[in-house]
Amino acid sequence: MSALDRARREVGHRRFLRLPAWARTIRMRLTLTYSAVLFGITALALAAVYVALSSTVSAEPLNPVTVKKFYKAADGTIVYKPGEQFQVADLETVQGAVNYTSLQSLQQYSIIALVVMFVLSLAIGWWVAGRALRPVGAITRATQEITATDLSRRIDASGPPDELHTLADTIDGMLDRLDRAFRAERMLVEDVSHELRNPVAVVQSNVEAVLADDAATPAERQASADVVLQSTRRMSRLLEDLLATARTRSEAFTDRDVDVARLAASAAAEYGVLASRRDLTIRERIHGGPVVFADPDALSRALGNLLSNAVRLAPVGSTVTIGVGSVRGWAWLAVRDEGPGIADDARPRVFDRFYRESSDASTGSGLGLSIARQIVESHEGRLRLESRGSDGSTFVIWLPERAVPGAPTRTDEPPDGDPLA
Repeated sequence: MSALDRARREVGHRRFLRLPAWARTIRMRLTLTYSAVLFGITALALAAVYVALSSTVSAEPLNPVTVKKFYKAADGTIVYKPGEQFQVADLETVQGAVNYTSLQSLQQYSIIALVVMFVLSLAIGWWVAGRALRPVGAITRATQEITATDLSRRIDASGPPDELHTLADTIDGMLDRLDRAFRAERMLVEDVSHELRNPVAVVQSNVEAVLADDAATPAERQASADVVLQSTRRMSRLLEDLLATARTRSEAFTDRDVDVARLAASAAAEYGVLASRRDLTIRERIHGGPVVFADPDALSRALGNLLSNAVRLAPVGSTVTIGVGSVRGWAWLAVRDEGPGIADDARPRVFDRFYRESSDASTGSGLGLSIARQIVESHEGRLRLESRGSDGSTFVIWLPERAVPGAPTRTDEPPDGDPLA
């Protein structure tokens, strides 16, 4: 758009703003539109009638002939009366004059009808526009009453399922999503505040009571320093998990083909040292072949969270199994431990943020499984828990396998059950 066009648009916009408020409404524009349509149709109809009549009938003004009055004498001669005369016309001329007068009357009445129709069309258009825009007014009033702190209000439009009803339903759906998002954000802030309160209080109390006390013994200082270090590590893990959560929600992924078997083998090698410190054995049941379309870094974090939980919670001397395979077009990565398992009443909450079965700070921030599920679901996958009671648990990541020649058709949902069983 050129500078001249922008200037013209700006001038037109300023002129429009000078109009009264009622003249700038959509209702007024619809009224003028309806009025113009009705007025135009009426004018065309009357013009068509007038043209049709004028072209089919003979109409012209009366042109009489002046004749002197006379009488016939006894001898048969015609004698004109002096100064007396009258006008005469034939029948055809009289009929044309009548038609001409009728067309003139039709023209006059048509003009009057057009004026009346114009006024009526404005009134009818205003009424019809008001009826048509009544749901918009209800939507406007409802949305004006909704604030950022109260998203519980809904429009709940009634009436026929027309375009305005669909618009109201769409706005209600948007409000539902916004309400859930705001609730989730408030819960996250509250949970983070709660989780950070304890380690901050621990650090503060140790600094004030021991580290800031000149009379504290070296042993007391060392013990306090260990507690502070443990608390700061916990806060560091929490912040890292929060950053991972934010990145997951932003869906800032770089997807490409990922060899699931190679990814699992790398994760097993990474956690091998940690497992050896607790006398754990990592057993691999990795079958090559499955390929998925995903962000390798995000997928590695999801799998790492599962392995981290298994290595941290598995009994000393037990075995942690990591497996890879493919079933019905779904690639799976599974981590199984021989720990105490997860109680039935805790299974529905195990993927909730900050949920931990143990109150021990060493059990992590409570965000690992939640982050893993978000990552998996953002890749159109599923993360499932297959508990084996007191014999341990198996967490399974199901992802759509990359289409390869001869691969079976993928089902809508991944298979049920523990693939490592």
